[in-house]
Amino acid sequence: MLGPMRAGTVVAMGGGGFSMEPDNPLLDDFVLSLVPGDRKPRVCFVPTAAGDPPEYIQRFEQAFGCGRAVTSVLSLFQREHADLRSFVLSQDVVYVGGGSTANLLALWRLHGLDQALLAAYQQGVILTGVSAGMNCWFKASVTDSFSVDQLHGLHDGLGLIGGSACPHYDGEAARRPTYLDLVGSGRLPEGYAADDGCALVFLDGHLAEAVSSRAGARAFWVSHHDDGARERALDVRYLGGSR
Repeated sequence: MLGPMRAGTVVAMGGGGFSMEPDNPLLDDFVLSLVPGDRKPRVCFVPTAAGDPPEYIQRFEQAFGCGRAVTSVLSLFQREHADLRSFVLSQDVVYVGGGSTANLLALWRLHGLDQALLAAYQQGVILTGVSAGMNCWFKASVTDSFSVDQLHGLHDGLGLIGGSACPHYDGEAARRPTYLDLVGSGRLPEGYAADDGCALVFLDGHLAEAVSSRAGARAFWVSHHDDGARERALDVRYLGGSR
């Protein structure tokens, strides 16, 4: 079991958290538990991938603003913070919401948020997120950014974690076969897949552990071989206690 961390920490959620499991706070509570000290954590929500929708922001505030944390929202569509680097570095947790990974990366780079987040990562701010908020931290990923009915490989993530990522591994029928095909054919590098309700915890780019809010949620290392991709199941610690 990991204790509080202060450098190079990413918690990549395949699915879950307040937006997918509003009645199951285990993953979000786990993220908060990594913040050292006994004060309320400062948690910033970044809903860029979904276009900063008010209802998504409201759900975040309802989940974290009721005494669990000191909350803030970083919007790039109605930008309020001139100095993104200073603002991000003032947080304990940056929580990235789901949506379009491709749009998220483009807007972050246009505004310089990618560099601000790199500085935050290096100085101990915990980075987390779900779906696109998982994909963005990796070098490559599987995304539905370019089509409503087809998944594609994306190769220009932030690269804080090498290899590729696939969220919603059990939550969307096309995710697993697409990821296996992309890795098996060499069109995506080897990487990590996480079911809904499962999160991968990385420290300085290396997997430290996998945790879950649902008993039975899985995570895999997916590797490339001459005969295609192979899955290696990872140990997953269920946060709800005994299975």
